[in-house]
Amino acid sequence: MTQNPPNLRPDLAPKPVFDGPARPGQPRIGMVSLGCPKALVDSERILTRLRAEGYAISPDYAGADAVIVNTCGFLDSAKAESLEAIGEALTANGRVIVTGCLGAEPDYITGAHPSVLAVTGPHQYEQVLDAVHGAVPPAPDPFVDLMPATGVKLTPRHYSYLKISEGCNHKCRFCIIPDMRGRLVSRPAHAVVREAEKLVEAGVRELLVISQDTSAYGLDLKHGVSAGRGGREHRAHITDLARDLGSLGAWVRLHYVYPYPHVRDLIPLMAEGLVLPYLDIPFQHAHPETLKRMARPAAAAKTLDEIAAWRAICPEITLRSTFIVGYPGETEAEFQTLLDWMDEAQLDRVGCFQYENVAGARSNALPDHVPDEVKQERWDRFMEKAQGISEAKLAAKVGTRLEIIVDEVDAEGATCRTKADAPEIDGNLFIDEDFEALNPGDIVTVEVDEAGEYDLWGRIA
Repeated sequence: MTQNPPNLRPDLAPKPVFDGPARPGQPRIGMVSLGCPKALVDSERILTRLRAEGYAISPDYAGADAVIVNTCGFLDSAKAESLEAIGEALTANGRVIVTGCLGAEPDYITGAHPSVLAVTGPHQYEQVLDAVHGAVPPAPDPFVDLMPATGVKLTPRHYSYLKISEGCNHKCRFCIIPDMRGRLVSRPAHAVVREAEKLVEAGVRELLVISQDTSAYGLDLKHGVSAGRGGREHRAHITDLARDLGSLGAWVRLHYVYPYPHVRDLIPLMAEGLVLPYLDIPFQHAHPETLKRMARPAAAAKTLDEIAAWRAICPEITLRSTFIVGYPGETEAEFQTLLDWMDEAQLDRVGCFQYENVAGARSNALPDHVPDEVKQERWDRFMEKAQGISEAKLAAKVGTRLEIIVDEVDAEGATCRTKADAPEIDGNLFIDEDFEALNPGDIVTVEVDEAGEYDLWGRIA
């Protein structure tokens, strides 16, 4: 069992979990999946298609006939990490196909690694398959290569990401995601619900709803209605979708919820227990001038009113957010406004980035860039503030009873999460007594008897 470090990056997905060995003679493909949970879902879709064509999945370079590297291009540091991963795969295997967000810049990749077999952009599944076919011909055996109804999943069996849309219509100056992934494209509501039904039927206990902008789901479809199983109609609107998903009996956790006014309509669903009382909302900053330079909504005071209204409806709601410090032009006074806002908002879970230039982002051209040492100093102060809030909030839970989901059990104890904790990016609850009968995916009630800065300890109630 391990405690979470205080600087977990909220843009990273859990480490992929690969399945068993190949049959004799079966072509094998390795997968390196970098970046966010949305990219992890893309990796799952690619591997599902490959498995259906008779390929096995190799958990290491040595056992693979070729390797796919699904890259991240969110920040320059993420681009460097992607190039490093491509180089590592080339050194260890030699036959590498590149896809993902950084694939939108093929010259950037081939300039560093000219020997890659192919480069494709984000969610270009057909092109990835074509590249794999060219490198390693398929050899299917329909009597052996059986696919589960859920397809290939790279997360533990008891939770799964559910991607409801691609792309984003916002034009935040620091972000190039719309340039790489395009404008909003929502999946039909009945297709999302059907995928969720299959996951729950296969034993998934927690659905993690993701997209670039979950609040905007269905806007491009004009919130139209589509028919699912038995002719049941499903409306493409996040409130209706949340209600539909909440009827399936699994935990439903909402990520990347842009703070539109209609978000308040989700809170009663949380109070009713249909979806988890958890909102992941990227506020990014609190000073109105900083937000304007980001091309973000600049109504931080109204945001505090919204937060108060959410808590009035659902007092147990957990609020997670991410922020950027050291944005171009950020003054000490603007940063102090952010710290003061944090004192008022009392957010439960907080992640923070130091601003980085990203090739193609409009923020690069802004004046008054903040020196690196000032960014680091502000990040340290911000995280100290966030840590203090987290510690106090967790201390208040000692003596209470909470429902938890078990993620892992080993010889030392059980690593679990409360309804307030998303996998990897939030805290854990640890059980180190009478845990032997627990299994991953179990949902049980515990009494909290100890709290730290980010994690809890408890015993089965």
